[in-house]
Amino acid sequence: MGYRNMGEALRDLEKRGELVRIEAEVDPRLEVGAIQRRVFRAGGPAVLFTRVKGTAFPMVGNVFGTRARVRFLFRHALKRVEALLALKADPAEVLKRPWKYAGTPLALWQALPRTVKNGPVLAGRTTVSQLPRLVSWPGDGGAYVTLPQVYSESPDRPGFAGSNLGMYRVQLSGGELVADEEVGLHYQIHRGIGPHHAQALARGEPLPVNVFVGGPPALTLAAVMPLPEGVPELFFAGAIGGRRIDMVKRAGVLPVPAEADFCLVGEIRPGEEKPEGPFGDHLGYYSLAHPFPVMRVRQVLHRKDAVWPFTTVGRPPQEDTVFGSFIHELTAALVPTVFSGVVEVHAVDAAGVHPLLLAVGRERYVPYARERMPQEILTAAFSLLGQTQTSLSKFVLVAAREDDPELRAHDVPGFFRHVLERLDLGRDLHFVTRTTMDTLDYSGISLNQGSKVVWAAAGEKKRELAKELPAKLGLPEGFGAARVFAPGIIIVQGPRHGKKRDEADEGLAELGDCLDGRADLAGFPLLVVADDAAFTAASWENFLWVTFTRADPATDTYGAGAAMHCKHWGCRGPMILDARLKAHHAPPLEDDPEVEKRVDELGAKGGPLAGII
Repeated sequence: MGYRNMGEALRDLEKRGELVRIEAEVDPRLEVGAIQRRVFRAGGPAVLFTRVKGTAFPMVGNVFGTRARVRFLFRHALKRVEALLALKADPAEVLKRPWKYAGTPLALWQALPRTVKNGPVLAGRTTVSQLPRLVSWPGDGGAYVTLPQVYSESPDRPGFAGSNLGMYRVQLSGGELVADEEVGLHYQIHRGIGPHHAQALARGEPLPVNVFVGGPPALTLAAVMPLPEGVPELFFAGAIGGRRIDMVKRAGVLPVPAEADFCLVGEIRPGEEKPEGPFGDHLGYYSLAHPFPVMRVRQVLHRKDAVWPFTTVGRPPQEDTVFGSFIHELTAALVPTVFSGVVEVHAVDAAGVHPLLLAVGRERYVPYARERMPQEILTAAFSLLGQTQTSLSKFVLVAAREDDPELRAHDVPGFFRHVLERLDLGRDLHFVTRTTMDTLDYSGISLNQGSKVVWAAAGEKKRELAKELPAKLGLPEGFGAARVFAPGIIIVQGPRHGKKRDEADEGLAELGDCLDGRADLAGFPLLVVADDAAFTAASWENFLWVTFTRADPATDTYGAGAAMHCKHWGCRGPMILDARLKAHHAPPLEDDPEVEKRVDELGAKGGPLAGII
């Protein structure tokens, strides 16, 4: 059976040599986060900090830092859950290979939470100010919980079946929060707690909320799992954890996992919002301060041997990257059942996940046509933009499996090459303007608002991609340092962006006019303008991060020979993406040099992290 609590999992990891203890006192402000990030980048073990400045509670990071460690932690039930998900993808499989699904009834039984009267989490009481106060980045606006499990129930349909468990940022200190009485609750659009909050507001009632920290590792995974609406994450936690989740029910408050390490018990009252942030986030920038709901804290519970699990988020890859790849591994077979006509999707972690989605679909609408063009794959693309977490995608690049049966969305260079060879720049770019977008993405026209675009490629090759620059590129003043990044892609360094938000840049339009009609650019369908061409071209990771986190599709797409016909935009090419930092963008994350020096000392000869970082 799976782990009852985090302590069991940590002891198991230590026996395997997958956990290292740091006995020296460490500072939760910047130092602990910097250590965790360095150990993660090195592919190192979980790190248990036994002496943390300002708190009596130990902290543990990098528990989920490698794919092998995640698979080990969930080994007890992984095969049963994989079989269960495969069964949903293809119900006929149970008739073909019934022996493979013998454990499915057990997985379903383990999914059901179990109500108990007491549990270790009720053993202790503390206050918010006594909890570990992790500050990950120099510009963070306070301490926050980085692996929270925020639990709510539908006011209209209370109980486990109407519950939501999500990982939403919980600010513990700073800003206008009243110490020990309030915490900030940052939940983004398209999150399961939203409908619960809306129901409570309609009733004019507070929304009870519990924030769990620690407990069975399965709860942490469940909180980030993109489950279909109406499927409680608590049920998934039982299935993937290999044992039923014990929940303590007490009068007047929401239930609490009996084996959680900590639980903040409280409520969101109608009309109470305060500034939350800024905080470093998974796009690699700070999310700035904005009004978000405040949770009034009634109690802070903890078990006697409580350990505070944490991670840090920043420019990918980070520990949450491992969660993402593991979730993809679990759910890959379900993609065609959720999105008709879609074979494979890849939310690109290096681009911050939501900014860029690659998809392979099927193009079967008109199989007899002499010239195949995007039709079914367009339907698939807009299906992806219409439901689940893929609806937050900003750039959706979709291609047809029929053009290349070996095409894979996870082969990023190969996928870009395939799309750019086939993209008709006058026909195959489809924009959705002034729509909702990821809360953490500041490239749009306002918070939660921006645009999306679909690049749809199907049919025969339209061009051979060039690999060398023309002898004379002839760029306008202020543009230079041009280089070929990959076949068909030029990166150019541009002048500093100086326009207002939601305002086009005539300098980019002039660049398009300058390049129009150039036969020697026919093999370059894409040109990216960046602040630092050398940095952007240094790797695929840099290219993806700069290009797709700093561009709003509608505002920042230009082109040579650009024209509008019956409200459809296109160009003769190349298409130009403005990937410069803008004044309204949030600043990128940067390490503190002095803190990095202290971390270096821990990794030096004789230090506790020697040979690890």
